Amino acid sequence: MRPLLHPSLVNGRYGDPTVYVETLFETRGLLFDIGEIASLSPRKIQRVDQIFVSHAHIDHFVGFDHLLRLLVGREKSVHLYGPSGFAERVHHKLQGYHWNLVDSYRCDLVFIVSELATPHSVSTTQFRLKRAFVAEQLVANATFDGILYREPTYHVSAAILEHRVPCLGFALQEAAHVNVWKNRLADRGLPVGPWLRALKNAIVEGRPDDHLIHIDGSATSDNRLVRLGSLRDLLTVAAGQKIAYITDVADTVANRAAIVALVQDADVLFIEAAFAGTDAALAKQRAHLTTTAAGQIARDANVRRVEPFHFSPRYAGEEGRMLAEVMAAFGRPCA
Repeated sequence: MRPLLHPSLVNGRYGDPTVYVETLFETRGLLFDIGEIASLSPRKIQRVDQIFVSHAHIDHFVGFDHLLRLLVGREKSVHLYGPSGFAERVHHKLQGYHWNLVDSYRCDLVFIVSELATPHSVSTTQFRLKRAFVAEQLVANATFDGILYREPTYHVSAAILEHRVPCLGFALQEAAHVNVWKNRLADRGLPVGPWLRALKNAIVEGRPDDHLIHIDGSATSDNRLVRLGSLRDLLTVAAGQKIAYITDVADTVANRAAIVALVQDADVLFIEAAFAGTDAALAKQRAHLTTTAAGQIARDANVRRVEPFHFSPRYAGEEGRMLAEVMAAFGRPCA
């Protein structure tokens, strides 16, 4: 069954931390962190509508200017999420430029910035090109229940971790994998078409059996309205995949517990492994994880696949060694 979400490490294991997640069948994408993104095609960048930023160190946020340059002049809304103080940093980025000619733009570009202000509250601020990106507070101190973003097909959870500044970890959970059996469609004389997306969405959203599906995509004829319950045998439903992202965290008991709870049973965990296991003292000094710590966390969280990254350049040319150390602690051989 093909997954809906396809993550990729943009800059390899040594470059700026950034993971691009492409959504199958849809012209949209999301980013975990936005370091250097020049290697991404403009087409992919212009698809991005959600960006989850762990913290505002330069290697995690420098790509915002590149994104801005590609989006100005397009009708677009982008939602950004980050830790306490993040909206102010986005505001300073935007105010680094003159916007005195915005009246001549036909399209509006909107950044909606939500920051996890406290462990229990989220505040949201909006910045619009047509208003020269002045700050407009939309929501102050909304209740945070562990989920930053939710839609029918997936949601993104977050936890506040410690890197001598607040640093967010993220977990993206797909609602479900819904697969249509085309041979069963053919057996019942049903067409392939846009109505199948409505059928899949109804399953993901938990609609009752008496929910009506318009098979031909039209509401004009009653004989094309079919009860959801009679269509369930056309589908196979499996648990959706989980993609987790952890970077720039100190190896503390509290951080480990919070990370394991957040990423538990992830299908793939992107996790920093900045320093080799023998350099644990240096990792502690810099508030980063070692290869050993990263592997142990992945093991304790029972993840299916671990993707270590953010290797320090001091280990240039030693990628094999770093991967082997992570996998040894994870309890599985290096592929």
